[in-house]
Amino acid sequence: MSSTSIPRQVYLLASLNPYQGNWTIKVRLTAKGPMRHYNNTRGEGYVFSVELTDDDGTQIQATMFNTAARKFFEVFDLGKVYYISSGYLKRANKTYNCVDNDYEMTLNENSQVEEAVNEPVLIPETKFNFVPIDQLGQYLHKKELIDVIGFIQHVSSSMSIRRKVDNEIVPKRDITIADDTIKSVIVSLWAPLATGIGNKLLDMFDASPIVAIKSLRVSGFGGITLSTITNTIIDINPNSPESHKLKTWYGSEGSTTKFEYVGSTFKTGLINDAPSLYSDRVGLDYITNNLSLGEAKPVYYTTRACMSFIKTNQSMYYHACKTCNKKLTNNVGSGYSCEMCKTTQTDSNLRYVVSAKFSDTNGEAWMSLFADEAQTIIGCSATELDNMKSKDDGGAYQTQLKKATWVPHVFRLMVAPQEYNNDKRQRITVKIVSPVDYAAESKFLLDDISSTQS
Repeated sequence: MSSTSIPRQVYLLASLNPYQGNWTIKVRLTAKGPMRHYNNTRGEGYVFSVELTDDDGTQIQATMFNTAARKFFEVFDLGKVYYISSGYLKRANKTYNCVDNDYEMTLNENSQVEEAVNEPVLIPETKFNFVPIDQLGQYLHKKELIDVIGFIQHVSSSMSIRRKVDNEIVPKRDITIADDTIKSVIVSLWAPLATGIGNKLLDMFDASPIVAIKSLRVSGFGGITLSTITNTIIDINPNSPESHKLKTWYGSEGSTTKFEYVGSTFKTGLINDAPSLYSDRVGLDYITNNLSLGEAKPVYYTTRACMSFIKTNQSMYYHACKTCNKKLTNNVGSGYSCEMCKTTQTDSNLRYVVSAKFSDTNGEAWMSLFADEAQTIIGCSATELDNMKSKDDGGAYQTQLKKATWVPHVFRLMVAPQEYNNDKRQRITVKIVSPVDYAAESKFLLDDISSTQS
């Protein structure tokens, strides 16, 4: 849209507030999100957002819905300058907005957007506010979105996940990144990022590229993990001081450093109101003596225990699809079929599904473990354990399982009822498992003793 209808009394973004009437701003489009379809309790429609920057460097996010979204999506081009008027401001929702501004803007079908002629098109550099990986715990269960930078340690294959919200199947891919705090973290890439940039990172994996990622959500699922949102931006090998510094460090010592997963060590008590492996601590007898736990909804506890018994003749793993991790069906002759992905595969991944008895000083309980949690307890991958079982008389297999017993770990458990043959039982599932940090454990016990004496 190009015209001279908009007055040229231009306001700076920093001067705007929700109580102003007519205003016009002159801004450059510094980021543009995709058009997104939504379907919620209010109905369904379309939405997209842009990031605007004025001459003073102040930024604001502007969002458009439905008619306005369709009207302006093709108008806005990255790097161009626009005069905008007739929008309105409100307090920024930091759950979906990581722009450094207390307000966010909404444009409707009556808003005016005019391209500023004779202004050079500049594709802007994305501004980041990096959080070191070892500091991610501070953002658990907060609404703030964060930015990180790190080098790629691992890129998984893409898988298909069915969303509970709308039952739609979307692609997902996990990458692991690390930085010079000697910590690593898993970042889940969703939707187009999983198949687009995700495929590119898979091809570049051997070169350990550096990625700068803007607008990630921090969650406590399985420890501390990061997840992309619709507006997430990923910059591969950016030309920035932080990238050059990390690349130099990786070349000098990082490539030979042993990294620790940021979710594997938890501090005593709570991390900014988020549960840790030292909150909600109970003995196993508390869980097994209260059979009504989790009837309304699953409940979570932490405990310290050892695996005391595991049935060596149980089926401990299954053939899983390399894309979605669902159980495969054996084909007649050879190969496998995945009902979820509707594909035929020549080989598979082996994934753990284990039931074992755990004991502490007060009691014992049967627990279910899956994938990474089972691998931590058993001490090897499902494929490695299967190889041990198939060799000779299976002696190495028996030895590996015996070696895994009576080793103390700290667990985050989910407790929920399960019905089997019309008999209601208690199901205890291991969600997080961590080796015992004896220094932290000792402090926890001392604090517990002190609290009982006060």
